[in-house]
Amino acid sequence: MKHINFRVFEAKHTCAYFLISLLGLLSAWTQKSFSESLDHEGTTYKLSTGLYNITEPKMAPQVGEDVNLRASSAMGNAWLGIYQAQDKTFSQTRMGWDSSYDLGRLRVQPSVQSAAGGFLGGSVGIETGERVFMGVGLGRTNLKNYFNLNFDPNDAWSASTGYRWSAQEFISLQIVHDNREHPDQQHVHLVYRTPFFESDRFLIDLLYKSGSVENQFIRKYGLMTGVDWGPLGLRLAYDPKVNFSNADMKRLIVSYRY
Repeated sequence: MKHINFRVFEAKHTCAYFLISLLGLLSAWTQKSFSESLDHEGTTYKLSTGLYNITEPKMAPQVGEDVNLRASSAMGNAWLGIYQAQDKTFSQTRMGWDSSYDLGRLRVQPSVQSAAGGFLGGSVGIETGERVFMGVGLGRTNLKNYFNLNFDPNDAWSASTGYRWSAQEFISLQIVHDNREHPDQQHVHLVYRTPFFESDRFLIDLLYKSGSVENQFIRKYGLMTGVDWGPLGLRLAYDPKVNFSNADMKRLIVSYRY
């Protein structure tokens, strides 16, 4: 996992930032209603835009912007995105893919990611159980510079368990533990999601993190909460010592599915 780094890349990606937004909007205009798009077996899309407020001791607050377009189909989920500091000092494009394969009692969940600057990463998870479920996973990268919008350690093992009342309602506990460069860094997530009304749902993610930040061991709590109203989604989050740096981050993410 890489800490926040605002080093300037030689190539600027502002055009890519706006291109992704334009592609998402053009795709939305060519789709039918949200409910109709979920009824067929074709590709569905999710366009997300995020605003990140980053504060760090003895430094002026910084603002980052992110846009991400995800396509979901029988082949899995593929995405293209870009993060950019508002003052243009840092920009990084990224792309990736993940899926889930049902092998009877086991579900195998691979993923791959790449980003500007030569970053490559991947993970594989194995899950079993229906109502009561549990899983394990492992992630690895080539340790190139990466603005980690996953926020959990990337070079890490993970373990999870939980209970599903339905496909839309569950509670889970997950541990993500760095086992490469910073073996004392760990995230613990307690996640609950529940539907309300007909097509709406509520999500809350409680985070406990522990580990070293510049030779100081920290224990901090974070929170992410969100609501989906049909195709529209809203996420609010507070993440102290984000990516195990000295910076605290507040996030606002708005999404549209079609």
